[in-house]
Amino acid sequence: MRGLGVTGGAGLAYGAMSSIGLAPSAAAAPKRFRSPAMADLIGRVEGSPKVVVLGGGPAGLCSAYELQKAGYAVTILEARQRPGGRVWSIRGGAEETDLNGETQKCTFSDGHFYNIGATRIPQSHITMDYCKELGVELQTFGNQNANTLVNYKSGTALNQQSVSYRAAKADTYGYMSELLQKATSRGALDDVLTPDDKDALSEFLSSFGDLSDDGRYIGSTRRGYSSEPGAGLNFGDQTKPYGMSDVIQSGIGRNFSFEFGYDQAMLMFSPVGGMDRIYYAFSDAIGADNIVYGAEVTALKNTSDGATVEYVKDGSAESISADYVICTIPPALVTRLENNLPAEVLLALKAAKATPSGKMGIEYSRRWWETDERIYGGASNTDMDISQIMFPYDHYNSDRGVVVAYYNTGKRHQAFESLTHKQRLAKAVAEGSMIHGDKYTKDISSSFSGSWRRTKYSESAWVSWAGAGDSHGGVATAEYSTLLKPVEHIYFAGDHLSNAIAWQHGAFTSARDVVTSIHERVTAS
Repeated sequence: MRGLGVTGGAGLAYGAMSSIGLAPSAAAAPKRFRSPAMADLIGRVEGSPKVVVLGGGPAGLCSAYELQKAGYAVTILEARQRPGGRVWSIRGGAEETDLNGETQKCTFSDGHFYNIGATRIPQSHITMDYCKELGVELQTFGNQNANTLVNYKSGTALNQQSVSYRAAKADTYGYMSELLQKATSRGALDDVLTPDDKDALSEFLSSFGDLSDDGRYIGSTRRGYSSEPGAGLNFGDQTKPYGMSDVIQSGIGRNFSFEFGYDQAMLMFSPVGGMDRIYYAFSDAIGADNIVYGAEVTALKNTSDGATVEYVKDGSAESISADYVICTIPPALVTRLENNLPAEVLLALKAAKATPSGKMGIEYSRRWWETDERIYGGASNTDMDISQIMFPYDHYNSDRGVVVAYYNTGKRHQAFESLTHKQRLAKAVAEGSMIHGDKYTKDISSSFSGSWRRTKYSESAWVSWAGAGDSHGGVATAEYSTLLKPVEHIYFAGDHLSNAIAWQHGAFTSARDVVTSIHERVTAS
């Protein structure tokens, strides 16, 4: 039962909840996830069993929200003064002192923001359903844009040249189609293709690569124009393709596969006004009286009839006991608590490896990317340390906007995380100007940066599991499997215990799995 929400997806988790009386019967359940409403609850528990949730991020808030529906008394302890955890939308007035000891205060103009954590929602994710249920308004998110730029180092004529995404795509697909067309016509694939296969493939390649009648790629309107076509005899000036060898060796097409990822395919979405709108909506639904902000947990212990949590709030030591505890605190931080967890559990928590990642938002007083480059959303990509530049998907055609000057992970982010904010800004602007030119250095009003390994109460953007490679789930290591099981009255939840690590969806599926397990246990007793 515990693994259903992790390995089987939300649909199976919902079916499991049906079987234990937490949702309608499986026969009546829809094929895709739908969060149950109050009227759906069957076998509502009596006596209001008490649950303490550690952490007010996606997993913690979702756990509390769903448990309340079933009649549980829930208290959330959150160390920060806001809901959302690593889902954080930076607006004017935001203030943070990082673990480097530097304090930043955001001075963005009213209404402008960027998401320093989660920023996009795939259509298939449960997050969409919770937005609907909680009344969170959504808008589209431009994950790709034909007018953004790619800029990579290479030993070719394209070395660190800024190439439009549309031109890079047209040339890469065109030449790959030409080469495959030649291989097919010269009989290189006769051992795997029938004559009919070859005819069908030839027709496809001609369309896919926009090839000439004789099967060559000689350029295409898909690349764009140096001067746009207009009325009458103004046919515009098409841009000319780069050489085949330069295109192949430069790697300008290396980022195209990004959009093929199951969780990255367009169309994508984001809440109007910032991703944290979801968690303020959760907070409102749960009730302010049930959430303790500024509560730094210091101890977590099982007792004979439940569990006890100790925490500090406003300098005072407090304690709270419950029938069950759901711990959504990052694994590394749990190991620092005073606890009576078994040794194997502590080892499992330590096996979750922190990932360095962060972002910087730069507010410009002129939306040059729109006026000068006709870029509306999307991202420019590079192999420099900034990795990518993400353009705002809100306030189109206004007088200003916030550009995400870098969003990077791993070694590329390590080049930033130990720097001061001023140093990060200088580096980000220097590299960004190599892509978009001198205008990137002008009209800067303010900026704000964050590094998750340097952020108190997080110390990681997300985790990976030692022995599972770069898997976002899928490989159930021994340590991962250990944390799927309750430790007496203590349960663990979070995106790190899902097949969607680093996604809100992962946190929600994990939370729902734990809620299912607790409810089954309570109703069976």
